[in-house]
Parts: sequence; structure tokens; C-alpha cells
Amino acid sequence: MHTFFIAPTGFGVGLTSISLGLIRALQRTGLRVHFLKPIAQPHPGDTGPERSSELISRTLGLTPPTPLTLPEVEHRLANGQLDEVLEDIISLFQQTAADADVVIVEGMVPTRQASYAARINQHLARSLDADVILVTAPDDQDMASLADRIEIHAQGFGGPRHPKVLGVIVNKVRNLEMREDPPSDRDALKRTLKEYALALKQESSVLNTEEFRLIGCVPWQDELNAPRTSDVAALLDATILHPGDMQHRRVMDIALCARTVPNIVERLKPGTLIVTPGDRDDVIIAASLAALAGTPLAGLLLTSDFTPDARVMQLCQPALDGGLPLLAVATNTFNSATRLDRMNREIPVDDQERAELVTEYAASHIDHAWLAKRCDTPRELRMSPPAFRYQLMRRAQQAAKRIVLPEGDEPRTVQAAAICQRRGIAQCILLAKRESVEAVARAQHITLPEGLQIIDPESVRERYVLPMVERRKGKGLNAPMALQQLEDNVVLGTMMLALDEVDGLVSGAIHTTANTIRPAFQLIKTAPGYNLVSSIFFMLLPEQVLVYGDCAVNPDPNAEELAEIAIQSARSAEAFGIPARVAMISYSTGESGTGLDVEKVREATQIAKKREPALLIDGPLQYDAAAIASVGAQKAPDSPVAGKATVFVFPDLNTGNTTYKAVQRSANVVSVGPMLQGLRKPVNDLSRGALVDDIVYTIALTAIQAEMNE
Repeated sequence: MHTFFIAPTGFGVGLTSISLGLIRALQRTGLRVHFLKPIAQPHPGDTGPERSSELISRTLGLTPPTPLTLPEVEHRLANGQLDEVLEDIISLFQQTAADADVVIVEGMVPTRQASYAARINQHLARSLDADVILVTAPDDQDMASLADRIEIHAQGFGGPRHPKVLGVIVNKVRNLEMREDPPSDRDALKRTLKEYALALKQESSVLNTEEFRLIGCVPWQDELNAPRTSDVAALLDATILHPGDMQHRRVMDIALCARTVPNIVERLKPGTLIVTPGDRDDVIIAASLAALAGTPLAGLLLTSDFTPDARVMQLCQPALDGGLPLLAVATNTFNSATRLDRMNREIPVDDQERAELVTEYAASHIDHAWLAKRCDTPRELRMSPPAFRYQLMRRAQQAAKRIVLPEGDEPRTVQAAAICQRRGIAQCILLAKRESVEAVARAQHITLPEGLQIIDPESVRERYVLPMVERRKGKGLNAPMALQQLEDNVVLGTMMLALDEVDGLVSGAIHTTANTIRPAFQLIKTAPGYNLVSSIFFMLLPEQVLVYGDCAVNPDPNAEELAEIAIQSARSAEAFGIPARVAMISYSTGESGTGLDVEKVREATQIAKKREPALLIDGPLQYDAAAIASVGAQKAPDSPVAGKATVFVFPDLNTGNTTYKAVQRSANVVSVGPMLQGLRKPVNDLSRGALVDDIVYTIALTAIQAEMNE
């Protein structure tokens, strides 16, 4: 499945017209194309469904999902909830993408009220892992200025040479003739389009490359931008004195008629809307005579709240009966003309004729063959941070697991449990006295949802003594010792997990990693085939999610242990939708360095390859050689991993923990984890500085692990 994100370079570029044409062009190649407008942008006066989605539905027979409303999105953005907005859009995208070969996503249009649109579009394109196609219109700019504007907007998506930035469609191109006489046939028009494209490419160093293409060049055509007379009446809230043929006549031109009749005769042409004060009987009669002579005027608009003389109207009645629309507005001619100039000329949702013409016209000027070829090119989808968070929540909701939280009255934990219970992420069980939890909830203004389970440890502790003694009898544990250890709620929660009363455990908000992990080592044990427990972090970089391991558990693993950490981390990555390409990190790449630390990484790589022959793994690799394509190509040209690693395995805890914190804090990257791997049942540790969202994500991770272990 392929995604094209259509991003405007400004207001009035005809974005929806290009969406219509793009869908039609791709459909003709045999592809199943779906459409998504993530955020609605109604124009003043719009009261019905979102315009772009409705036009797509009526013209092309598709059923796009309902977009998020603009007031809702702006409120959430103002409250710093961009991530939540993106996750909701990922949900809409998943609905749209079902059974699709291609999804066209239409971005936000920058306006005076939505000056933030370009920033949101950049987030959307990254979140959807989409190919970006810019849409622009010349606006009477010279070629050099237009080329500069295109390149500036391409920079916002990573630059014109970024592999995801495909090119630009130039819409509403005027003055294409480039010669004294305008072209008279279609072949001549094609030739002039080619000339225009060549001239634009000559002004732009990037448009002359294969990396960034001129995908389409759509000429201006007056007929396609002409509203019906009825549309003008609605936009001006005009009084309809006589409808005539207003549903079918189109406004090609507007003539303000304040001169004498001989001086306006040349303006009485087909498709012209005559605008004149209501007391100008001479102009009204002249327009009526022109209509009777066979000139299909768009209509007659009377201004200044003057009522035409009844005798004049009786004289003009034959013209009105012949279809001439007659409208009236209270504003004066100047103000009426200003309103006409500023009126929204987008296609109304019920103008099926115009929508179909625009769709065909735009489709015929788009390089659909090249786009179809692009869709056929195999590519690996990147897991973006919003997509990862969305998948995390959805899979956790589907798993419907029971997660015990030993720190049951810790404020962040109580809030996270309430969120998870309310959103169906997991059935949370708080280990704490009910009155203590309720006191925290009151103090933090948290509403405890129905179904959130609270267990008083004092009421259940003794029934776990004998099962714990049985599990630890080989270690000399007796009942009084077990009861003492069960005073620790983490131990109590771990016993609940060991006895399958819950499906997972999350702790660490006020406990150390050792406090959380030690009972799991003793009571849960490692999973079959594993000899140790390790950890990974999911690093939510701007464009993709990477996996870092081990950053929390093993201080200095030997080569065997490091190989096992690599295999565990690769399996965890794949379980969460991230293709595993494992880089074994060191301070040297390939054979360039020596030393005990490098040799350990080299040996671990060979052990992992032997144990998992199909695993894409390489090492030792320096971080930049593993992460940056250009560096990887230079330092390790034959590596299947260099430059495109998704799983980074660090040689020791010192390196791993330092790196993850440096990336997290310096690059403002969200990290989800640590997630423990290698246990029979899921137990996960929290950072003591964890935010509420961190705890929610960790609960979701734990629920998914529980499902995977079944």
C-alpha cells in the first residue's frame, strides 16, 4: 500500500481539484485509490459535510471517513496534545487504507486563521510515512520566484532530494501560449505546456533531477473556475427576484456597469454577470435586450437596495422568461464588487458538472504513469511514532489483559490506571488500601472509572505464603520469611502473576529497577530458550521508531549474553511491527579497530548469526555507520545493516544507558520503556521520573507482551 500526501504551498492553489484529478488518474491505471482529509477546514458559510471529502464521495464514489473538526483540533493543539491528534489521524488513516493500493491524503491549507498549517502538514506526512507531492500555483510570479517558493516548501519536508519528497504539481498556469497568437488546438497546447515545464526546470536546479520531479502542469481554464449564478446568489445572500436559468448559467466574468449604455455594450457578453444599481433602468433594459438577442448572460445583479420600476420590469419580462437570472443585494455597487472579488470560488459540493470537468481536466495533465510506477516500487514502511502509539493502544485494547500495579496509591500510577481503564487499554489492578487511592484521586482531581479494581494487600497477603514457599523451597524459604517478603507489594504482585491471577506487572515509579526485577527472577524465571533477562527502549524519533538494547539491566554482558540480547531485541522489534536490522554497536566499524571490547562485539555478532541465520545483523558498527546511510555506505559498503539499522545493541550498560538518555534529552525524543524481555511472563520497570503517559504506554506494552506469550 502506498500513501501520497498532497501539500499546498499556499492558499488558493486548487488543492482539492488536484486531489480529484490525482485519484482519477491513478484509478485509470487499475489501482484501488482511497482518500483522506484528516482535518476539516470549512469556509465561512459552510454548514454541511466537509467539502473535499464530500466532493470526492459524490464525484468518484469513494467513502472517506469524517475528518476531525477544526475547532477540536485547535483546542487540543493549544493544550499541547499534538501526539493525541496524530494518533487519532492514524486511526482515520487505518480505516481509509483498508483494501487500498493507494491512499491520497490531503493536507491543511494555510490561511490567516490557520498559519500553523505547514507545521501540521510536516507532522502528518512523517506520521503517515507518506510520499509528499507539493501543489502550487504561479500567482503571476516569474519563473525564478516560483522555483524558489517550491524549493522552500520542499525544505519543510526534508528537502527536494529527500527520498519521500517526490515533486510538485503546478496548477492554474496562465499565459501558456508564450507567443503572439494563442494555440488553437490541443497539440499546440501540449507544446506550450512542454515549453512552460522546460522553462521552470531551467530556473530550478532540483526540478531538473530524477529525485524531484515536475509531476503535473495544469493550465488555467476559465470555464473550470466559473461558479453557477446560483452559487453567487448564495454566497452574497442575494434576494432572487427571478431565478431564470441560474442553476446552469456560469459566471465567467463580472462587469460593473455605471456608464451610459453605449459604453457598456461591449461588456454584454456570454457568461458575464452585470452588476448595476437597481435604479439604472437603462442598464437593466440593455441587458435584457442583449439576452433577447441570444446573449446568454450569467445574470443581472441589482445593488444599493433600489427596487426596479415595475413598468421597466414588465418591459424586460420576455428576457426573464428566456432564462435571464435577476438578483438583488442591499449593499452598494462598490461593496458588492468587493464581496464578489473575495468570494470563495471552490467547487460547491452539489456542482456535479463542474466537479467532473475539473477531475477529468486535472487528471489529463498529471504524470499518472510515473506515479503508478512509483506505487509498484517495493518499499519498506517505516513505523512512525504516532503509528507506533496507535498500534500500541489498539493491540492492547484487543488483548484485554489484567495488569497489576503494586504502587497502587502513587499519584501518577493512579491517574495512568484510570486512563487505561477508561480507554480499555487494560484492566488495571491497584494494590493499595481503597481509602488511600480515593484520597489520591480527590487530591489529583482524578475520576476513578467503574471497573478499576483496588485490592487491599493486607486482605490477601497470607494466601500467597504457601504458594511462594512451594516455589522457593529449594532456596530454603519458610512461611515466616515468605510472609515478610510479601510485605513488599512488588513481591505480592509478582506472586499474583506467577499464579496466573493477572497477566502482567508494571512497577518502578517509586521503586528501583532491582526492586522490580529481582522478584521476577526468583518467581517467574526466564522464558524457554533464554538464559537472561534484558531490556529495550522504543525510541520515538521524528520519522521512525528505533529499538535500543540493553539500556537498563545487564551491566557488562559477555559475548554469549550480548548475542542473546541481540536476538531478544530483534524478536521484540518484529513483534511490534518494526523490521529487525540489528547493529552491534562499538567504537569501531568492521575490521578497523582492535581491543577486548571490539572483539566481544565481533564474537557476539558471529554467535547471533549462527543461532539465527536468517537474522539481519552486523557488527561491530559505529553508531553513525549504523544510522546514517551515507556514512554506512562509506564505512561498511557491503553491510546489510549499515545506514539502515532499526535495532541498536550496545556493548554494555554504561554505553546503552548513556546513549539512550543523551538522545532522549538532547533531541527531545520520547522513549517508551524499558520493556523487559526474556521472562516467562511480562514484568516491566518504570523510570522513577516517568510521566503519566510513560506509565500508560508501559501498561499497554505489558498487555501486548502477555498476549504474545500465550
